[in-house]
Amino acid sequence: MAKHGVDLARLGALRLLAGVRDGLSLSDQAGALKALAPADQARAGRLAAAVLRHHDRADTVIAAYVSRRPTPAVADILRLAVVELLELDGAPHGVVDAAVSLTRGLGQKGQAASGMVNAVLRKVAVHQGWAGLPPQPMPAWLRGPVADAWGESAAQAIEIAHQAGAPLDLTPKPGTAVEGAEVLPTGSLRIHGSAQVSALPGFAAGEWWVQDAAAALPARLLEPRPAERIADLCAAPGGKTLQLAAVGAQVLAVDISPARLNRVAENLRRCDLAAELVTADALDWRPDAPLDAVLLDAPCSATGTIRRHPDLPFLRDGSGVPALVDLQSRLIDHALSLLPPGGRMVYAVCSLLPDEGEAQLEAALTRHPGLMAETPVLPGIERSWITPGGGLRTRPDFWPERGGMDGFFMMRLRKPG
Repeated sequence: MAKHGVDLARLGALRLLAGVRDGLSLSDQAGALKALAPADQARAGRLAAAVLRHHDRADTVIAAYVSRRPTPAVADILRLAVVELLELDGAPHGVVDAAVSLTRGLGQKGQAASGMVNAVLRKVAVHQGWAGLPPQPMPAWLRGPVADAWGESAAQAIEIAHQAGAPLDLTPKPGTAVEGAEVLPTGSLRIHGSAQVSALPGFAAGEWWVQDAAAALPARLLEPRPAERIADLCAAPGGKTLQLAAVGAQVLAVDISPARLNRVAENLRRCDLAAELVTADALDWRPDAPLDAVLLDAPCSATGTIRRHPDLPFLRDGSGVPALVDLQSRLIDHALSLLPPGGRMVYAVCSLLPDEGEAQLEAALTRHPGLMAETPVLPGIERSWITPGGGLRTRPDFWPERGGMDGFFMMRLRKPG
């Protein structure tokens, strides 16, 4: 939708990109778009995400046609136009005109830069070689450990997967199907192409919930059984709570954030499922009756979700990882203390960093003599996903022909009996 010649979705995308430059995530900026119609909000989000996924490629193209570095606001306009022209196959005339109008809207400096933007983008419109440019690189603090762990070719494949983005995955209630969805080997459902979640069959009836295929594995690894009493620590936004409740477990969903627990409650209501919601710091909480099992989806760097959150590499520098690793260790020790002898727990993080995954398994076994790592046995997982220590590692470059998956590490531990 356009007003006074300005495309509101493009203007919204630029506001989001400016917010990322200021340290705000895309998900934290809903207020920046509240004046837009829902369709324009959705398009603005898609455009901003596309620019972030192709940020360095766009800068490489722009650098070939400018003599000096543009201001940050003008650079964002140029990046948006480059991505629309070369990646999204936008109509050159419309894209260039929109970019020039947006530049003029920046004021006196924008008026001065509009001629340059027009000239640069007319050359970009016939630019050759876009497809041959390397994908957006991971930041050095992440790429180094990833390449060290799995090799340079894996790091490149992960970057390609990040650039491709992510399809929509659903976790169904047992026995539920969704028309048009691909059934993945692990049991998740995948919707290819764009889709409005609330318009999909079964949404209103609560027959499924949105959850990446990899994120659905930790609850399955726990193998919950009906009537078991299970604590889901750090439970929000609640996908794993729903999985446990759907098989009839008595779930205690513990999270420190009341607002995030409200989201869990909304999802439980929609899906007609029940769980006890507990607002508490997982490090301090103790149950008032014995547990059978614990699922710990620990706070982490979230580096396994870049394909869904392309803003993350622009917002983090890796400095917070050591504190997260320490918190994870303490959470593992506390979770184990909640279990009776012979009890089981699953630890999971949506991280690509071995320090948050494989190294946590090794350290936990060292700290707790007699603790056992139980080798994952799940439908659809491949032997190569099982780590030498007995954990389960997923990566964005797995299932490339199906659209990939988020990066996770998970482990199932058995307390000595």
